Amino acid sequence: MAKYLFVYHGGKESETEEELAKALDDWGNWFGSMGAAVIDGGNPVNALCTVNPDGSITSDSGPNPASGYSLIEAADLDDAVAKAKGCPILVGGGSIEVAEAIDM
Repeated sequence: MAKYLFVYHGGKESETEEELAKALDDWGNWFGSMGAAVIDGGNPVNALCTVNPDGSITSDSGPNPASGYSLIEAADLDDAVAKAKGCPILVGGGSIEVAEAIDM
């Protein structure tokens, strides 16, 4: 089994306590549906800055900044993509980058 990095972008922020509770339940159910394939459920992130090749720092994170990450185990890219398709962030208009993590 290979490891895949899921990088989340965007998604709808919860506006009420009820929406937040439902979102947390949806994420918990999605992670639960993958069982032991979830190596690291990850965390949401705040976009802070970009370090450029010349060492300068840009305070914006580009047009589609990361909003979180997870590390998932899957048989292959197709399996990883199939797992990603169940993510609640997609319902809120977000997207997921899926990349195989290469052991070094």
